[in-house]
Amino acid sequence: MSWFESLILGLVQGLTEFLPISSSAHLRLVAAFSGWQDPGAAFTAITQIGTEAAVLIYFRKDIGRILSAWSRSLVNKEMRSDHDAVLGWLVIVGSLPIGVLGITLKDHIEGPFRDLRLIATTLIVLGIVLGIADRLSARAATGGRHRASRPLKTLRDLGVRDGLIFGFCQAMALVPGVSRSGATISGGLFMGYSREAAARYSFLLAIPAVLASGAYELKEIGGDSHVAWGPTVFATFVAFAVGYAVIAWFMKFITRRSFMPFVVYRIALGLLLFALIGAGVLSPHAGESAG
Repeated sequence: MSWFESLILGLVQGLTEFLPISSSAHLRLVAAFSGWQDPGAAFTAITQIGTEAAVLIYFRKDIGRILSAWSRSLVNKEMRSDHDAVLGWLVIVGSLPIGVLGITLKDHIEGPFRDLRLIATTLIVLGIVLGIADRLSARAATGGRHRASRPLKTLRDLGVRDGLIFGFCQAMALVPGVSRSGATISGGLFMGYSREAAARYSFLLAIPAVLASGAYELKEIGGDSHVAWGPTVFATFVAFAVGYAVIAWFMKFITRRSFMPFVVYRIALGLLLFALIGAGVLSPHAGESAG
């Protein structure tokens, strides 16, 4: 991997990680369209550490408060009913599905799941799901023609059941094209959470999963891999800088706008992929490593 490739892929990672359009799919697609070798699941997982560092800084007050309350709840029974302590436990509970499935499906994640036909399918399907969830959430908030509006859930309404559902939605993002934020936000909207609450919990829930995945994949960089340490670290720093700007913009965007622009983009990109593959312009295995 060249330094130029790492710069472009770092920019793509930072731009797409927090948007419901799938960063792993875009890293795969940029490589395929550019004629580069697929950077692979390990590169994706490690550069995600950069964007997750942006989450740690952006939500530093929330995270500090949650960690403080959670750690005190380990020795102080009275703290166990505190909202922040409960939220800390729910982040752990919600991280279990992706941890188990990530290890179980590792070979598929690094192989068959990177087929461009599957990515095109997941882009379209999750786009439709996100669109339906967003419409239903908007109707619930404003009220339909024959019913009154109802208050949307906040993170104070989060319990073990909802936390696990969020967790299973996040685990769907093991398939490139699904999108971690897209899947978890869709799940949250279907359960009646506000856009802001679903997005906030989505970002908090990603912290242990992304950091653990990145640490696990460190051994895959360098050696016989075409991805060297230097470009990977560079791409990670680029992803951090861009990702911080994107997360700040996105959290403001969802308080005023719907997810429909992302829905349209996902479906259009998926259909374009199918058209290019069907016409023989693009191979579904473009850029894949021979090994």
